[in-house]
Amino acid sequence: MAKQEAPLQLLKNYLPEGSYEAVVRHILEHRVHLTITRQRRSVLGDYRHRTHYANHRISINSNLNRYAFLITLLHELAHLFTYEQFGNGVSAHGREWKAIYAGLLKEFINSRIFPPDIERELFLSLRNPAASSCAEDGLIRVLRNYDPAPNGHRLVEELPENALFRSEGRVFRKLEKLRKRFRCIEVATGHVYLFSPVYEVEELNA
Repeated sequence: MAKQEAPLQLLKNYLPEGSYEAVVRHILEHRVHLTITRQRRSVLGDYRHRTHYANHRISINSNLNRYAFLITLLHELAHLFTYEQFGNGVSAHGREWKAIYAGLLKEFINSRIFPPDIERELFLSLRNPAASSCAEDGLIRVLRNYDPAPNGHRLVEELPENALFRSEGRVFRKLEKLRKRFRCIEVATGHVYLFSPVYEVEELNA
């Protein structure tokens, strides 16, 4: 099955040391139905607000390292808190959500949950939190240092120019950098795409 409801004790296997009690407090207080799902390429986590028939629902990808898992969970909890305060009357990632998410991050930063390198990047993100969890380039780079084992993939910026790589089942050739993104050409069609430097892909042998 793609998803499983997460018993609260199971969460200890996914969270950094020292964060479990605070996380569980939020989940119980707001009656969150939490599921841990297999990897999804398009999202790291997801939030669905409560209805007359169901509690708030949050799902988090199971393949994230402990720090990325916690950051993603806080991102989704911020959506829940925003909905509780403002309903659907505000933008999904507007100033209300940003203020609430920043407050949640500060709560865990002040508890010394994160290593210094992650903490530094989170402090930078507090100025203007991104709409996607773990989205800032610097944060993505440092979080990769805490992945449990290499998965055979590399960031686009780590590949040499003209290297071939696979993404979403398609093969591309990396070309030059244009401002913040790399120009890449799909081998089968010749179409050009722009890739973030910190997008993770599978490198191929020429």
